[in-house]
Amino acid sequence: MSFQVEDLGKNMVKLTIEATAEDFEKALEKAYHKNKGRINVQGFRKGKAPRAIIEKMYGAGIFYEDAANEVIPEAYDAAAKECGLEIVSRPSIDVTQVEKGKSFIFTAEVAVKPAVTLGQYKGVEVKKADLEVSEEELGAQLDKAREQNSRTVTVEDRAVQQGDIATIDFEGFVDGVAFEGGKGTDHALEIGSHSFIDTFEDQLVGKNIGEECEVNVTFPQEYHAAELAGKPAMFKVTVKGIKVKELPQLDDDFAQDVSEYETLEEYKESVKKEIAEKKAREAKSAKEDSVVGQIVENAQMDIPQPMIETQKRQMADEFAQRLQMQGLNLEQYMQFTGMTPERFLETLEPQALKRIQSRLVLEEVAKAENLVVSDEELENEMKRMAENYNMELDRVREMLGEEEKKLLTTDLQVQKAIDFVTEQAVEI
Repeated sequence: MSFQVEDLGKNMVKLTIEATAEDFEKALEKAYHKNKGRINVQGFRKGKAPRAIIEKMYGAGIFYEDAANEVIPEAYDAAAKECGLEIVSRPSIDVTQVEKGKSFIFTAEVAVKPAVTLGQYKGVEVKKADLEVSEEELGAQLDKAREQNSRTVTVEDRAVQQGDIATIDFEGFVDGVAFEGGKGTDHALEIGSHSFIDTFEDQLVGKNIGEECEVNVTFPQEYHAAELAGKPAMFKVTVKGIKVKELPQLDDDFAQDVSEYETLEEYKESVKKEIAEKKAREAKSAKEDSVVGQIVENAQMDIPQPMIETQKRQMADEFAQRLQMQGLNLEQYMQFTGMTPERFLETLEPQALKRIQSRLVLEEVAKAENLVVSDEELENEMKRMAENYNMELDRVREMLGEEEKKLLTTDLQVQKAIDFVTEQAVEI
């Protein structure tokens, strides 16, 4: 295998890769053995026809595609490794010579890691966060705790009010015809939750148990079911029951029920402390985001589009994995949201670009400030991974090859760079 590198400009290069005629012949032979059992040749039992006979009948190129798929990955990986370039995108492959008895030649256009010119990254200004816990914040958290510990009480002597939980039967119609998914029985609907479209819930206020009514609404223009989007609909609704949430009194008994504290004042102090700790974490994260955002704006770099496309696909894979943990897949998500795969990837572009820019700038800061990761720090990170994944440390070490350890080291350097620029920031 041999290769040549051509600089295409804007952090794009073309690798012209040539596999020997001998290597291509081996790939053709492998392709023949892989496919011969599926090819019918008169006068031969299935799978027994010689390769020369098959090529004569179906053309010399019958095995070219499989042979190319055999040669390309190995030859590309070898060239990518030997060229010494830091490739940051998937290759765009184009076969330029494929012929029996000759070398196999193809090109691979790839993006390479862009150079970064840092601007100001020390002493950028950020707004000082307010870490004081207000009485309103404390009250809201206490109300949330009361809400979580509320009980529902059946109401029979009045009509539906805002905040009630109404049990309803309903069926929806568009142009007088019932539509799929528009029917429900014994559905518990919190009035004012806005979980139903348009003014559906508001129109139930004042209705009594046993009362049947018509609710008229309009589906949103961006509704996930295209056949309903923007259309007026009428729902026949029957109110079957009313319940109301009953909140517990905020007193010592409540504190004892929901916490380890004996008095309401002790419980309030613990809640206040939790809010303060949460605000501190959020302020730290917001400060980091602000600082990194500013140093990215101050830096100069030229991000090639294929690098962004690769990042988008990686983010899509990560999203699919998170969905899988919830028992869903990407196809179901697309159906629920009415989004196409192309549109989904398009929505990821701004975030993908931001992620690339932030990473490149922080790596450059780490280099400029000589922020190194010690063996001990790397070992501690592997211990943390072992604990998080409930694995033996030796097993983690075995799973991490040299490339993975290199990436992990870079991740730690990036975190050091975040800490560095955040510490250097000036709060105003």
